[in-house]
Amino acid sequence: MTIQILFSAKPPRWPQYEGPLTHALTQAGITDFNLARDIAPGEVDYIVMAPNGPVQDFRPYTRCKAVLNLWAGVEGIIDNPTLTQPLARMVDHGLTRGMVEWVTGHVLRHHLGMDAHIHGQDGVWRNEIPPLAQERAVTILGMGELGAACAETLAYLGFDVTGWSRSPKDVDGVRCLHGDDGLVAALSTAQILVLLLPKTPETENLLDARRLAQLPKGAVVINPGRGPLIDDDALLSALDSGQIGHATLDVFRVEPLPPEHPYWAHPSVTVTPHIASETRDDTASQVIAENIRRTEAGEPLLHKVDPKLGY
Repeated sequence: MTIQILFSAKPPRWPQYEGPLTHALTQAGITDFNLARDIAPGEVDYIVMAPNGPVQDFRPYTRCKAVLNLWAGVEGIIDNPTLTQPLARMVDHGLTRGMVEWVTGHVLRHHLGMDAHIHGQDGVWRNEIPPLAQERAVTILGMGELGAACAETLAYLGFDVTGWSRSPKDVDGVRCLHGDDGLVAALSTAQILVLLLPKTPETENLLDARRLAQLPKGAVVINPGRGPLIDDDALLSALDSGQIGHATLDVFRVEPLPPEHPYWAHPSVTVTPHIASETRDDTASQVIAENIRRTEAGEPLLHKVDPKLGY
């Protein structure tokens, strides 16, 4: 029987994914399939989707075996009351490597004080030598696929890396903490703080005034994770007081970030337009094809979402 695969995303995504998905499915040994943007709901076996795509009501898809997300984040789907099918989030090599490169670049930027030289061409010779990486404490909140990969890379470069997660984790070269007490300890040493947590009710506004005050004075905050992890008013206040030295922010509660938002004009904020990492059509297609192959073979889904945890 032909496997019916519905592609549900905004129209520009279809020409990007049609070829790579077709190739990846064939390479995975799946030859009898129909990949299309318009299939009768009752005939659909798999939905490959973006949360902002046309499928928002999953009830008609009574034959659907799995919903395969194109995004790493599932907050746009997990709370949908019509979703009863298994859901897999996107974890792919391209997305992970992109995040590692962006995080590493900005950690090094702040560690080495590059902004002072890039923007400080004023004729004054300031012979200030930056510390070595081993003298710089970096904390990563969120030790999933992305957080662990970033932590490993920074530890390889010699940084003193602490990772924090909700449950215990073990990553080579990284001091791993968890739970409420572990969060306090992780924040207390973080000269550079990287946020890579998912958005859940427990993580929203995690970095509030109280926790910003637990960071070393002058700490740098880097957020490529989720905008709602930060209490924006509290962060702006901490920047104005000097408690936080700089914030490099890639994600926001409202995107695109409105032109009148104070982050744009703040001298201690760097705004990047949600570019830290992006799903790559070729590598993402391989993950999707593998999950379809696994399901057809009776094997468990990769990266299956736990609705109770929200990720």
